[in-house]
Amino acid sequence: MSEILSQGPFYHGTMVALEIGDQLKAGFPSNYQEDLVMNHIYFTELLSGAAHAAAYVSEDGRGHVYRVEPTGEFEDDPNVTDKKYPGNPTRSFRSQAPLTILEEIKGYDIPTKEEIQKRVEGLAQLKMTGKAEIIN
Repeated sequence: MSEILSQGPFYHGTMVALEIGDQLKAGFPSNYQEDLVMNHIYFTELLSGAAHAAAYVSEDGRGHVYRVEPTGEFEDDPNVTDKKYPGNPTRSFRSQAPLTILEEIKGYDIPTKEEIQKRVEGLAQLKMTGKAEIIN
């Protein structure tokens, strides 16, 4: 892939506490479908998107948000790009190459319990309609 999709900055939300310099890699179970091992690692340009992901997957509703740097090529996330939304309004990407942790982001807006519940209900609705299949 030679097209430059974005210059960043890029963010990743997770339940895992990481250190600067650590790398996030593909090959682990999905946060949204535990029986699926992911072939890609996902990230976004939107701090709010990473904050929602961190809140969704963590038990305390907060999780961790990191500024990350892709170490290789990446592409638009096909799970949202053109499958559910035209273009890439969520500014979501995925890569088979690791992401390097540059810093942990503190002081971001934590999604409310209502916002998280809305996301949970939305994912449940997509699963019921068969539209929640993860393109791995």
